[in-house]
Amino acid sequence: MGSEEATPVPVAELLARLEELSRLRPDRVVRLSGELPAAAGWEPFELLIFRGFSSSVSHPTAFDPDQPALPAEARVEMAELLQGPLNPAAEQRLAGPIPPEQLLDPAAWG
Repeated sequence: MGSEEATPVPVAELLARLEELSRLRPDRVVRLSGELPAAAGWEPFELLIFRGFSSSVSHPTAFDPDQPALPAEARVEMAELLQGPLNPAAEQRLAGPIPPEQLLDPAAWG
């Protein structure tokens, strides 16, 4: 068997699937990071997904929860799975940094 390179999952689909999985695991938080297109090139972003909702900690997002929290052109480069609810003073990383597509497998959520 040859190794096949996985086709990247579109950003909106990636977020929707991770949000759905997070609804089933309210004891987990996903942190995604990568780059967003900007006027002067690319700038870093950080996004948290908890209990089915995405929230950007680095950029404003649309007020409409039906709109993806990241533009289609975003480069989602890394994911971490954290113990939820998040406690910034005592953060517990359960997995990562890993490619975000790995968290599309429910077994990866522990």
